[in-house]
Amino acid sequence: MGRLIYDLSIALYRLAVFLASPWNKKAGLMYNGRKGLKKEIASRFAENDRPVAWFHCASLGEFEQGRPLIEAFINEYPEYRIVLTFFSPSGYEVRKNYPGADDILYLPWDSPRNAQFFIRKIKPRIAFFVKYEYWYHYLKELNSTGATVFSVSTILRADQLFFKPYGRFYKKLLFRFTYFFVQNKSSLELLKKAGILQARLSGDTRFDRVLEIVNHQKEIPIAAAFKNGEALMVIGSSWPSDMQVLLPFIQKHIDTLKFIIAPHEISEKSIGSLEKDLGKLCIRYSKANELNIADYRILLIDNIGMLSSLYQYGEMAYIGGAFRKALHNTLEAATYGIPVIFGSDPSNAKFAEAGDLVNMGAAFEVSNSFDLEKTVLHLLKDEQNRKSAGSLGAAYVKDRSGATSMIMQNVHNHLKNV
Repeated sequence: MGRLIYDLSIALYRLAVFLASPWNKKAGLMYNGRKGLKKEIASRFAENDRPVAWFHCASLGEFEQGRPLIEAFINEYPEYRIVLTFFSPSGYEVRKNYPGADDILYLPWDSPRNAQFFIRKIKPRIAFFVKYEYWYHYLKELNSTGATVFSVSTILRADQLFFKPYGRFYKKLLFRFTYFFVQNKSSLELLKKAGILQARLSGDTRFDRVLEIVNHQKEIPIAAAFKNGEALMVIGSSWPSDMQVLLPFIQKHIDTLKFIIAPHEISEKSIGSLEKDLGKLCIRYSKANELNIADYRILLIDNIGMLSSLYQYGEMAYIGGAFRKALHNTLEAATYGIPVIFGSDPSNAKFAEAGDLVNMGAAFEVSNSFDLEKTVLHLLKDEQNRKSAGSLGAAYVKDRSGATSMIMQNVHNHLKNV
C-alpha cells in the first residue's frame, strides 16, 4: 500500500506540474527542462569509460551545502566523471554552468522505468544525496547495482513520516543508504532508534562552504565605491513581508545609513516595484558604475550569485525569509564577522544555527519596524558591542567547520573496496 501511495503521489505531482507549466514559470521550467532528457542522457553516456560519482541536490541551497564535498571529491579523485542533478529549477537554472561538474541535469521523475534507465546509463559507483531527498526507485536501483550511497548533511525530525507508525514504507528507504552523515545529535538518535547504526555526527558542510567564501572573498568594485566609507546594511534574500518591516526604517534613516538590497525575487516586476517604493536615491546594480554610485543611498541587486560576497561591505546584515517561515542562510553573513538580524517567527526553530547565533548574542530577531530600529541604532552607537557580536558569529562558523574532511575520510574507505 505504501508503494502504491508513493507512486500515485509522484504521478499526481507530475500531472500538476504539467497542467501549471503554461502559466507558472517554475512549473514550466520543471516540465520543459525534462523534455528530451532521456535522449540527452543516452547520448552523453553512450561511450563513457570513466567511473562516475553522482551528486544529487534538491535545489540551490542544497547545492551550496554539497559544493565543498563535490570540490573535495574532484580534488581527490580527478579520474571520476561528476554528475550533478537537481530536482528544482531554482537549483538547475542558477548552477547549470557550474564548472565543477561534467554533467548537470534535471533528475528524471522517480519511477521504476526512469530510475532503471538513469542508473544503468550513468553507472554511478558512488552517490551522494545532500540533506534531503529520498527517492524510492532511485535508491532501490542504486542498491541493485551495488553502488555506495551516502546521505550527507542530513537532518531528520521526529515528526517525519519515517518515524510514524503508518510510515513503515518510508522508514525502509533509510535502510537503502550505505551511510548517513547527520548535522545534529537528535538526527543520530532517531536513526539509532530506527535500527540504523551506519551513521555519524559530522555537522553541516555549509560551514565549510561559507568559510571558504570568506577565505576567498571576491572584491565587488561597484559595491566598494557605493559604500564610500559610510555605515551600511546588507539586506539579503528579502521578500515583500520583510520589506514591510524594512521600508519604514530605510525611509527614516536613509540619510545616515546606506543599504544594499538583494531581493530573493529579481523579476522585472519585482525589481520595478521595489524601485518605486525605495525612491530616487535607489539605483540598480546593472545601471550603476563606479563614477556615480557614491551619490546613491540604496544599491538594488538585480542579479543572482553575488550576495555571499556583498556581506563583506556591511556593518550588519538583515536576512530575509523568516516572515514566510523560510529563513535564508544566516551563516553567509555571520562568517564575515558582522551581526545578523532577521524576522522573529516560531519557524526559525527549524534552523539550529539561527537559534545558536541568537543565544550567543551574534544575531537578533525583530518583530516589526520599531524592533528593527532599536536593534540597528544600538549596534551603530555601540561599536564595541557590534564588533563583539560579529566576532562571536565568525568564531561560531569556524569552530563548526570540518564536516567535509570527515565525510571524505569515509569516502576513501569505501572506494578502496570498489
